[in-house]
Amino acid sequence: MSKLQQIIGFCSVICVLVSCTTSGSFAPVSDRYNPAERTPPYYIVSAGDTLFSIAWRYGFELQGLASANSLRPPYTIYPGQAILLQESSKSLVSKNASTNAVATSAPTPKSNNVKKERTTRPTAKGTAPLSSVNEGWQWPLNGPVVRPFVASGQEHKGIDIKGKMGEPVYASRSGEVVYAGSGLVGYGNLLILKHSDRFLSAYGHNRRIKVREGEKVKAGQLIAEVGDSGTDSVKLHFEVRIDGKPVDPLRLLPRR
Repeated sequence: MSKLQQIIGFCSVICVLVSCTTSGSFAPVSDRYNPAERTPPYYIVSAGDTLFSIAWRYGFELQGLASANSLRPPYTIYPGQAILLQESSKSLVSKNASTNAVATSAPTPKSNNVKKERTTRPTAKGTAPLSSVNEGWQWPLNGPVVRPFVASGQEHKGIDIKGKMGEPVYASRSGEVVYAGSGLVGYGNLLILKHSDRFLSAYGHNRRIKVREGEKVKAGQLIAEVGDSGTDSVKLHFEVRIDGKPVDPLRLLPRR
């Protein structure tokens, strides 16, 4: 093989490699909500976890999850502890108790002897239709909805509202801050408000959170700034959950 043929062959290989790496094969950045396709039987607690954040991640109602694990207020959990991921129909807890006990480095209790109780999934019994509970909700951000709610699978459990970096985010309804942090994959800097024993709202991808856990807020109060944490564009991810289950926020928010 002549020297010229060797050079031509080498250039051909380089062209193929460049073509492969510029053909759009890079994995796009995307949001990941409730990343587990299937709920595992147990969750092993990490530092900074709360029982509330675990319940939110897997779509459980807090009191049912606490009851299944024989946990009482203030729901103290520890790194390395195994949390049984199911809900119990037996009420062991007070609905008015604090939900913000954070996992610390304290000695781990006997976590391998999690008591398994007869469990039931939440039912529609006693559940009022959304049309009867949609009063008092406000838009957390003035902007177009750029991604809708998807009820099936794990795709998208809320709506995305387009905004500008640093734009104010407002509480959609009066309530208590029960989570403020970045420990849930796919949400970035996340804020969760508890409005009642049944109703929760969440605000994700914030640049900055302006309130603290345990703080009481009023509807329309400034609670965060729009950002792009945990995602690839500037927007607010907004969720509403009833009894731990996601519902379409557009069915609650006033029509524009």
